[in-house]
Amino acid sequence: MKKLALIVVMFGLLGIRSVYAQEFTLKSDDLSGQLTETQVFSGFGCNGKNISPSLKWIDAPKNTKSFAVSVYDPDAPTGSGWWHWVIFNISSDINELKADAGNPQKGLAPKGSIQSVTDFGEPGFGGACPPEGDKPHAYIFTVYALDVAKLDLDEKAPPGMVGFFLNQHVIAKASLIAYYGR
Repeated sequence: MKKLALIVVMFGLLGIRSVYAQEFTLKSDDLSGQLTETQVFSGFGCNGKNISPSLKWIDAPKNTKSFAVSVYDPDAPTGSGWWHWVIFNISSDINELKADAGNPQKGLAPKGSIQSVTDFGEPGFGGACPPEGDKPHAYIFTVYALDVAKLDLDEKAPPGMVGFFLNQHVIAKASLIAYYGR
């Protein structure tokens, strides 16, 4: 009877441990509930600094072979949302992007990663710029843990195509949402 009780307690403790296991999580020291002038686009009538925020992810699945990050605005009045940033082929040993990594000219993105075109028509980060007077838009920052080391795409791949391949290879994903209106 004592052996049975010990086995039940041990299995119970193992079950509790799994309940408290960490989950794949995306964090940023640069983001809170609202985007700031730093993450706002410079153009299209917006006067921001157009700097991508620092992002860090923890507790990725063990079988992750690469990462990708996207920023998407589902509230854009286009009928299909607006892609603000798509970066992929980030090595599995990387767990962060520095602030302004979305500026391809600065070379701050991880070596070997690819930043493809956004809905602004250029590769790299394009900050928030919702229409004046529109409701605040949600900006969804997502990191994807992928089951492939590389997506066979280049910097000319449109964001919808990249999204298709991300969804074909995603193991897990984590997101942050920040808002901006003007």
